[in-house]
Amino acid sequence: METYEIIYKDIEEVKSWEDIVKKVFEECFKEEGLQDSKLYITVTFTNPENIQSINKEYRNIDRPTDVLSFPMFEKEELDKKILENDFSYQDILGDIVISIPKVEEQAKEYGHSFERELSYMLVHGFYHLMGYDHMEEEDKKEMRTKEEKILKTLNILR
Repeated sequence: METYEIIYKDIEEVKSWEDIVKKVFEECFKEEGLQDSKLYITVTFTNPENIQSINKEYRNIDRPTDVLSFPMFEKEELDKKILENDFSYQDILGDIVISIPKVEEQAKEYGHSFERELSYMLVHGFYHLMGYDHMEEEDKKEMRTKEEKILKTLNILR
């Protein structure tokens, strides 16, 4: 069973992106012990106009961004499911929306590959779905440590 579904919204389909999604999510699920969980993620690749519209509708922020995450569980609820191995049914972990032009722009800006930037967006989105956040410095440090571990394990470096 796949752990993800990919949707292309007003953007060309690119097979190599799907390979990146597969590799990154396999490692994320393995790292968090979710490989047998029946959880899955919907990833939408889109453009700045669509992500701005979604950002405005759901977050009241009228500007484009790079990645949006919409978790289906609160962290405590998900932690309980994981602890109790409560995965009898297929369930959505959440949705991640990524602006591909923003990924391209940031890869150039930070001086690394498109693959590195897209992988980071996927890992970042995944940990938001897992209930992690980066509003407080301590939370940010915990989330960044988890993100960097995944990318390092996959040898996707800056």
